[in-house]
Amino acid sequence: MKRILVTNNPKVNDEFSMVVDTIYIKEKDFIKVLELARDKIHEGHKLLTHPLSSSIKPNETPYKSVLISKEVAKLHMESLMIIENSLLSAKKLINDRKTPNWTESILEDFQIIDLSIIKSAM
Repeated sequence: MKRILVTNNPKVNDEFSMVVDTIYIKEKDFIKVLELARDKIHEGHKLLTHPLSSSIKPNETPYKSVLISKEVAKLHMESLMIIENSLLSAKKLINDRKTPNWTESILEDFQIIDLSIIKSAM
């Protein structure tokens, strides 16, 4: 199945942009990744990885990578429900407790973790 990678992780972008269609968001904003994936699902793409697929909470890391189908079909309601619920959960966590202003070293660690997760999904 052909897929599109939605990410704001520079390491993921560097590793996969030459082999997978990639939408790269330069901002360190977890919510923007989910919102873009949601918009694509509304266009008829299907969610291929769960947006909250790790034990790292959205208010702990600014990085996220999500796979969606490249093919466009009718609206896939299960994908829509998952992404909408994930957005609600992520926003609640971030509103309750903002993401810390991490050092570059810690941000790089979060990039490596996200890269590892999406590699296993690929």
